[in-house]
Amino acid sequence: MDTVLGFCSPLEEKEAEICRSSSLEDDGSMDGFGDLAALPVEVGDRRPTCLRCCRPQKVCLCPFLPPQPLDVSTCLYVVQHPAEESRVLRTVPLLAACLPRGKCNVIVGRRFNEERYPDLAVVCQDRKTLILYPGPKAQDLEELVLYHEGGAVEHNVIIIDGTWSQAKNMFLKNSLFHLPKQVQLNKTLSSQYVIRTQPSNICLSTLECAALALSILEQNDHIQEVLLRPLRALCSFQLQHGAQVHHSKEHLLKNGMYDKPMPKNKRKIKRMEKLVTDQNICLR
Repeated sequence: MDTVLGFCSPLEEKEAEICRSSSLEDDGSMDGFGDLAALPVEVGDRRPTCLRCCRPQKVCLCPFLPPQPLDVSTCLYVVQHPAEESRVLRTVPLLAACLPRGKCNVIVGRRFNEERYPDLAVVCQDRKTLILYPGPKAQDLEELVLYHEGGAVEHNVIIIDGTWSQAKNMFLKNSLFHLPKQVQLNKTLSSQYVIRTQPSNICLSTLECAALALSILEQNDHIQEVLLRPLRALCSFQLQHGAQVHHSKEHLLKNGMYDKPMPKNKRKIKRMEKLVTDQNICLR
């Protein structure tokens, strides 16, 4: 929801100040307020952050990043749900740190249209643009490159960054993303992002999706290895310092290990089971 800010002229501001002062004097609270206003404001110390990997300097992952940004022709556009911005263990900053400036563009929001995001709309209307999102209408990316494109093409790829339910909601409610070329990754891989719970065993993090997509589009398997190196380092560090391996919800449900209280509403239970089933169908 947008916030509308109101602005006052200097005269109005002065009048408002006089009114506030008079009000405080009338109720005898001026002295108390003045004492409070004189108290020093304590600013909490924040840990220094690395400008490249966006991690605290004490746990900087730059040694695991490529010395130079990867030379790629593909341009990524990561449309990110606002909730992802506040997550500590994000993978998108690591992805951006591995790629040249302008090759990984992060756009935060829930609703996207041509009026508010004209530059993104231009990208979506480009015939070279693909959206990486699984579904019955999605084509296998590898098949598209090998059999339909022929030679190398400088693609734009849109990736939705959020939880599975957030990504689904963003895709369905933004017609801007309903592109002619919707693609998915049909390779069955297990996520190495083991410090965050995934809906199913074959769900991948945003960085993993981008790494696999780039390796296919650039026809260079080395790209995937380079991009996954900082992710492995991140997970290894977290596990060494007390984090636990997170199994997927699919694994937990199948093995009776789901420790959260199950919804009493049967519809919610079926919705949860369907979410896992749909995810498996879409990604295979």
